[in-house]
Amino acid sequence: MFVPLTVRDFLDRAVQVYGDRVGAVDEPDQPAPSLGEVTYAEIGDLARRQAARLDELGIGVGERVAVVSHNSARLLTSFFGVAGSGRVLVPVNFRLRPDEVRYIIEHSGARVVYLDPELDEALADVTAEHRFVLGDDADLYGPAGVEPTPWEPDEGATACINYTSGTTARPKGVQITHRNIWVNAVTFAMHTTVSDRDVYLHTLPMFHANGWGMPFAMTGLGVKQVVLRKIDGAEILRRVRDHGVTVMCAAPAVAAAVLEAAQTWEGEIPGRDRVRIIMAGAPPPTRTVARVEAELGWEFIQIYGLTETSPLLTINRSRAEWDDLPAEERATLLTRAGAPALGVRLSVSEPDEDGGPSGELLARSNVVLEGYWEQPEESATALAGGWFHTGDGASIGDDGYVTIQDRKKDVIITGGENVSSIEVEDVLFSHPAVEEVAVIGVPSEKWGETIKALVVLADGEQPGPEKEAELIAWCKERAAGYKAPTSIEFRDELARTATGKLQKFKLRAPYWEGRERQVN
Repeated sequence: MFVPLTVRDFLDRAVQVYGDRVGAVDEPDQPAPSLGEVTYAEIGDLARRQAARLDELGIGVGERVAVVSHNSARLLTSFFGVAGSGRVLVPVNFRLRPDEVRYIIEHSGARVVYLDPELDEALADVTAEHRFVLGDDADLYGPAGVEPTPWEPDEGATACINYTSGTTARPKGVQITHRNIWVNAVTFAMHTTVSDRDVYLHTLPMFHANGWGMPFAMTGLGVKQVVLRKIDGAEILRRVRDHGVTVMCAAPAVAAAVLEAAQTWEGEIPGRDRVRIIMAGAPPPTRTVARVEAELGWEFIQIYGLTETSPLLTINRSRAEWDDLPAEERATLLTRAGAPALGVRLSVSEPDEDGGPSGELLARSNVVLEGYWEQPEESATALAGGWFHTGDGASIGDDGYVTIQDRKKDVIITGGENVSSIEVEDVLFSHPAVEEVAVIGVPSEKWGETIKALVVLADGEQPGPEKEAELIAWCKERAAGYKAPTSIEFRDELARTATGKLQKFKLRAPYWEGRERQVN
């Protein structure tokens, strides 16, 4: 028997088994009217009404619907109201500049765009055939009792298109299928032992790789989901205390914010011996892992993956054999990317011709993307030879555990966000004072990596703090703030190969000296 796997399965089960249970606690402090506490039966009703409203608008199966929003219960519901009814959800990073958002809306061909009220004015020029502001629920949901047009389930259909920075200046639309989402959600939940006794805190942006698939995994298991709109370390601790949170996902910068808030927290740290914090985005320092376990009393779990892999490829969770190890030694083991998740096959290519320090990590799995939206050449390159090319240099130990050692593609991961170094270089090149530029990632305790620009100035230009501030401001005016360099180093020249090619790994090397890995 073959039964198609679709995202609707997760909500259907929640409605049937946990209909009376609170499914989501919406962010109380937001510009749109909060939905408050909504049960899974109510979420199911809202999803059906959203699908019926899209029917009214003439949005057919396979057509794209974009949402640009902070975390909210309405965004959570859209995963099921849009993707669960056969349309394609395009969740957009709300931190992007208006021109970047506009490019994604236009490139995806979205006929509908929903905007967070806080973004309405800034994104006034971002339009689609139908443009709505979240909060006016008559625009989002059809009338109660109206059933949407039935959709014939197709697990190979694209459910979401998630745009990610990569090796090109423009973001690429990652096509994630229903099958990708289903397999990722189920294996992720299995490896992290999620159950209906858990309470999940959405510290991770839902737009980011579909919240790593957690909106689906948690829904299918009837987990109460607490929505957090904006990251604040003390507020995370309060939500853990007030809602009995047991699990969350986060970039290393979020853990750093919680650790900082814990220094001035009065009383017992909430969630001790109860919370599991799942981290990815960049390998955290060993000290951070040790502090999470010692100071917070939370279990640290690391994963590795990409938007293109739905995202789970590996998981690193403390195992029985490590229980008696000293804390620091166990923390060191946990900073590795981890062992392959169930159903994932990994390999490492031969070192490249440019003399890079390691081969590229390759992956095969049911979680690997269908392709890049309307970019067949990029898709063919990424999936060459029947393997997905991660762009990360890695080694695989005899025990199967992966260590990420460097990045072969021009991507910097800062605070959990991918930044294309080429994109930043393009912005800097547009400044008349810049003759040459190379943008690299350097270590940062807070952000994992931060962006540094190596700049050769044009004749007659003077280096110095004022010029550095001018160039950083130039970037912030022309790209999202998190993409701007945090520092600029002026050079007389940038070393190149005989063919004129910059070797980024050599430019990065001095900043990573003394470290085993060339990522942080």
